[in-house]
Amino acid sequence: MSEAPYVFKPHERPTLPGSPANPDHPGRRRAVYFAIGILVGITGGLGNALVTVNLNFAQGTLGLNSNESAWLTAAYFMTNVTANLLLVKYRQQFGLQSFVRYVLGAYALTTLFHLFVHGFWSSVAVRAASGVAASGLTTMTILYLMQSMPAPKRLAGVMIGISIPQLATPLARMLSPGLLEWGDWHMLYWFELGLALATLAAIMALPLPPSEREKVFEKTDFLTFALLAPGLWLLIAVLSEGRIEWWTERAWMGYALIGSVLLIAAALLVEHHRDNPLINTRWLGTREMARLMLVAASIRVLLSEQAFGSVGLLTVAGMINDQMVMLNFVIVLASIAGLATAVLTFNPVNVARPITIAIILIAIGAFMDADSTNLTRPSSFYISQALIGFASLLFMAQAMVIGIARTLLAGGKNFISFVVLFSMSQSIGGLIGTAFLGTFQVVREKFHSHALVQNIVMTDPIVAARIRAGSGAVTGVVGDPALRSAEGAAILAQQATREANILAYNDVFLLIGVLAIMAVIWSISIRYSIRKRGEISPVVLLQRKMQEQAAAMAAKSSGAN
Repeated sequence: MSEAPYVFKPHERPTLPGSPANPDHPGRRRAVYFAIGILVGITGGLGNALVTVNLNFAQGTLGLNSNESAWLTAAYFMTNVTANLLLVKYRQQFGLQSFVRYVLGAYALTTLFHLFVHGFWSSVAVRAASGVAASGLTTMTILYLMQSMPAPKRLAGVMIGISIPQLATPLARMLSPGLLEWGDWHMLYWFELGLALATLAAIMALPLPPSEREKVFEKTDFLTFALLAPGLWLLIAVLSEGRIEWWTERAWMGYALIGSVLLIAAALLVEHHRDNPLINTRWLGTREMARLMLVAASIRVLLSEQAFGSVGLLTVAGMINDQMVMLNFVIVLASIAGLATAVLTFNPVNVARPITIAIILIAIGAFMDADSTNLTRPSSFYISQALIGFASLLFMAQAMVIGIARTLLAGGKNFISFVVLFSMSQSIGGLIGTAFLGTFQVVREKFHSHALVQNIVMTDPIVAARIRAGSGAVTGVVGDPALRSAEGAAILAQQATREANILAYNDVFLLIGVLAIMAVIWSISIRYSIRKRGEISPVVLLQRKMQEQAAAMAAKSSGAN
């Protein structure tokens, strides 16, 4: 005889189809759910982060050019951004647990395959599989952490769940020097494989509670995916390769951008005229949601200061990940402190205030970094990067709660739209931030290099002394005086280039600081206009709605008894 289906109690029913039920767990099981959620979150981001922070090793080991190595991260973002288009509906119709089991299994097999077959295309395949797996693992992280919390604290589970994957990059910079020393490039893939297998074992040992499912897929969903996914892939390709191959030097970038605009516009046009859209363009076009997505994307651009600016400057100064371990340890601790602050000081009445505070901290950190020199070392960035790390998770936790509150208030059918657009705002925003800041840095480097080189003439005694000093440095290996002089001039040219790059990074920090101040002014004006209109916080409205529903269920249950 087949087992009778589980009948949910009123307070246990899932919030949305495809989401797990919310039974009352004993304390020990909650602790295990919490531990698995942390493991899933780290796995979802750390595998790709290990590759991203070690692209120079990938180039050497796999024999790739810089533009080819950029395709590794591009492949990850291509699949990661677009997988959510269908993943949310797959979860509602078939369950997320089965999806993650299949994807993690395929991801582990692909990673194992790459350990024995070394090449460009196998690396791209692993990164693409990692992107698909990460899209499911991010949701799994939130769901597991929500199960670890009692009902009144489940929003804290959301805040922690969305924040854990953001620790991946500093963690990768901390771990990769030891992994590379232990087993070269292969050890990164062995570690990634181990994380995937450990996560697969954990979610099979303690799966999420059962869920209600319903048939949600429509044929038009696949038409939307067939239009929107290639459009996003083309956009990501251009953003990833633009500053490397340079924007105006490759005709394919122009054609790719045209194709991207046409495909994305066609997909949105299809969705706009659907009765049951995959992406609710009308709801996303409302003032509140458009503003939230724009704020989220803008702050992600500002947060590129940490991923691109400080690391880039230290690399120019001759530092590698080995010298940045303590700096990234400080960033991890500050980020965790930011998350703890977001959770412990959460105020449903004013959820936007922490976002303004986060932007102010980014501005302070950027201005602190703007006076860097060739003597700047990782210890010089401890305070500024700690501020930015603190701000990053303080912002992320609050933004996710605001978005989910507005989504549930508007109806569960809009959940897919929010998940897809929030994921896009973070991923595409990060790519835009890196591309924009990288392009600005290159332009400013050329400007400063031109200004510095203009003053380098052989008749200047200081220049002549620097060339002699450079020549003296190679005396033991170069015997010809003419070649020694040429080597001295080459060393001076390298020093001039280094100084131009450092000045350009200082300009980047100043730009981020100015943009952050503008964002602070914008944020304050938004808060003022909201207060003037007397709008109530969406989290407060959601809490009231949930209390009313709980009271109605209790009354219905007592009446039935």
